[in-house]
Amino acid sequence: MNFSSGNSGQHSFTPKVQLFRRPVKVTDTHITLAHGSGGTAMRDLIDDIFVKNFDNPILSELEDQASFNLANLLQQGDRLAFTTDSYVVDPLFFPGGDIGKLAVNGTVNDLAMSGAKPLYLSCSVILEEGLAVETLRRVAESMQVAAKEAGIKIVTGDTKVVHRGAADKLFINTAGIGVIPAGVSISARNLQPGDIVIVNGELGNHGTAILIARGELALDSQIESDCQPLNGLVDTILNVCPDVHAMRDVTRGGLATVLNEFAVSSQVGIRLDEQTLPVREEVKGVCEILGLDPLYLANEGKLVVVVRRENADTVLSAMQSHPAGKDACIIGEVISSPPGIVLLKTVFGAERIVDMLVGEQLPRIC
Repeated sequence: MNFSSGNSGQHSFTPKVQLFRRPVKVTDTHITLAHGSGGTAMRDLIDDIFVKNFDNPILSELEDQASFNLANLLQQGDRLAFTTDSYVVDPLFFPGGDIGKLAVNGTVNDLAMSGAKPLYLSCSVILEEGLAVETLRRVAESMQVAAKEAGIKIVTGDTKVVHRGAADKLFINTAGIGVIPAGVSISARNLQPGDIVIVNGELGNHGTAILIARGELALDSQIESDCQPLNGLVDTILNVCPDVHAMRDVTRGGLATVLNEFAVSSQVGIRLDEQTLPVREEVKGVCEILGLDPLYLANEGKLVVVVRRENADTVLSAMQSHPAGKDACIIGEVISSPPGIVLLKTVFGAERIVDMLVGEQLPRIC
């Protein structure tokens, strides 16, 4: 793992490779500036929290970078996919997940939306002085569980400790590398009139779960985040239909934002049917109380896929055979006009424009 020097007010670690890393157990209960100072406290934190949890042959080299065999990568595809994202969710733990699970799955899913096979992740954390060490340990353990489920390795990283008040407990940045198989070309610019729009399940669960977990509202609900890896579902889709026109995970900004991006990129229209949108009653209830629209709520385990009409039934059936797509359904179609516009046919038979999200419905969702 790479741990370079920090500037004033923040510290990061640069331990050199040691042939024999002694087993340690951090005894401090909370993060201090010493954990970012480059000394024994920092090395022990890295060994106990990160090296132990993320252990794999590439990481165990403990060099300043992760090295990969290019020949092995070329056997899996002809292009690299590379993405990065930062996670600042509040609270750190919520029904159905936590910031660590979110960081791994979010980056895995960004890679998978190009059709890539996710392979490697980096993990950089910013720790606020005073953070409970046990909280960091739980997050790291959760990240390793999520990485194992997704079939990906965390191979390099960085840690910085900042003064109390300079961050909000814990921030995580993850970057990911994957390989795109030959012949796969998925893009928001590929939509054609007549294409069918499919989503893999209920919308808005993550945003609603985060909102309730904050405890700011007197709401009692069993809604859990949908946080999950989607690369297995994507593999299932591509196995039956390599000719996917567009695909994207539905995260911040919700379904409405993704479909507007598709419509603008391809200069087509998209018509949705409100009666087919999969939104559970509890989410609808929360939205009605707070004046929110589930079409704009964040998700962390949902994707929207656009395919030719003649392939729609095959893709839908394949998605429903996978655990991450068991509730998949057709929600709309691509139309020629009006270009760049998403329309919603309401339950009353009228049509309204579904625009891009303006502002932020909920802060600090991911």
